[in-house]
Amino acid sequence: MSSLSAASVETSPAIEGAEQKKPLKPCCACPETKKARDGCIIEKGEESCTDLIEAHKECMRALGFKI
Repeated sequence: MSSLSAASVETSPAIEGAEQKKPLKPCCACPETKKARDGCIIEKGEESCTDLIEAHKECMRALGFKI
């Protein structure tokens, strides 16, 4: 079975399928909430942005990250 998998990886359609199966990195998850959170923290400070911070945490948790 492993030789079949290795052969499948060499073809371009299988490579595209393999790339889609790569786990999502935390840095790339929830870009909308991350941008809003980071902008708020820079402008107003962390204490003033608890709602945006929590929204980003909820988004990350929904994607399976343990935060």
